[in-house]
Amino acid sequence: MKLAMPVDEKNLESTVCISFGRTPYFLIYNTENGEHSFLDNSAANSQGGAGIKAAQAVVDQKVEVLITPRCGENAAEVFNAANVALYKSSGNSILENIASFKNNDLAKLIETHAGLHQHNK
Repeated sequence: MKLAMPVDEKNLESTVCISFGRTPYFLIYNTENGEHSFLDNSAANSQGGAGIKAAQAVVDQKVEVLITPRCGENAAEVFNAANVALYKSSGNSILENIASFKNNDLAKLIETHAGLHQHNK
C-alpha cells in the first residue's frame, strides 16, 4: 500500500509538516517493501488553491492513504473523490507515524477545516 505524508525535509528522519498545502515535500512510502521517494510540492508557493493543487499531486502518485496533522475541506474533497483514506498523524516523527499506521494505531482524520488561506509555515 502506498501512503503519503507532508514532510519538512527529504529525509525519513525528518518531521511531519504541520501544513498540508504549503508543505515543502511529500513522502511517498510503500508499506509493503519500504520503498520511498519525496515529491516536491509545486503548490507550496501558489497564490491560492494550494491545498487542492497539492492534493491532486498526491492523488496522481496513486497513493491509498494520506497521513497528515490536518487537511482543508477542499483538499479533503479531492482525496475523497479519489478514495484516498485520511489519517491523523500522531507526533512529529515520520517513522513513528508509519509504524503507528502499520499497527492500526492512527485515528481517521474526520474533521477538516475551511483552509488556511494565505498561510505560510
